[in-house]
Amino acid sequence: MQSYVIEDRKLTYLDQGTGPVLVFGHSYLWDSKMWQPQIEVLSQHYRCIVPELWAHGDADAAPTKTRTLRDYADDVIALLDHLEVDTFSMIGLSVGGMWGAELALKVPQRVNALVLMDTFIGYEPEVLHAKYFAMLNTIIEQKMIPTEIIDAITPLFFRRQAEQHTPELVNNFKTYLASIKGEDAVAVGQIGKMVFGRRDTFDDIELLTVPTLIMVGMEDSPRPPLEAQLMHDAIDGSEYVLIPDAGHISNLEQPEFVTQQLMAFLDKHIAK
Repeated sequence: MQSYVIEDRKLTYLDQGTGPVLVFGHSYLWDSKMWQPQIEVLSQHYRCIVPELWAHGDADAAPTKTRTLRDYADDVIALLDHLEVDTFSMIGLSVGGMWGAELALKVPQRVNALVLMDTFIGYEPEVLHAKYFAMLNTIIEQKMIPTEIIDAITPLFFRRQAEQHTPELVNNFKTYLASIKGEDAVAVGQIGKMVFGRRDTFDDIELLTVPTLIMVGMEDSPRPPLEAQLMHDAIDGSEYVLIPDAGHISNLEQPEFVTQQLMAFLDKHIAK
């Protein structure tokens, strides 16, 4: 892992491979390692850069200026400028897609292609907003993620009966959540409020004119296929793929399928 400092805060990132640049955005409560199955293959043809969300992985808590996902997109642009990356393609899952879309709107001339996975760039529905903020407030107040919240949110990330299909993946995630303590838990909770308190990027969705692929796990409960279909209908010329037997973290539940879809899309739109 490498790091870039913004306002005395360390933003960590993975930078692997050579060729046209792919920028990856990982999910909330995960980190850059989430993309490992895809990086192993894609880094043979592309330069893969995976910035970590503030307070995730080895990244520090967010700097004071970073209050929204649009601000985080500015942080990633600063990182890419530092790395002298002119043009790139954006691949984002969950919150990675949310800030990835903001990035594509901020510097459209630099984005060659966009992949939005298991994400929704509209605002969070009111009922879910209230539910998630109540959880986040508890995490911030208790400076940990209580067992009952771990048990409530873990199923949201995976397909049905995931404990039987991918027990190691589920157990590792639960163990990680239980390990988040103290000021780290506070910082993670504050990032969660940025995610679920995001603006309605649908206001600008018609401005997304780069080649776009929208993928979603068929069993994604927090970001269901209906939301993906709404984005597909709104983004002119976008491609739409349903991922079988996958929930929210579809790239880890069906890594080969997702990697193949990414390769096919990039081969079509990005000259190597």
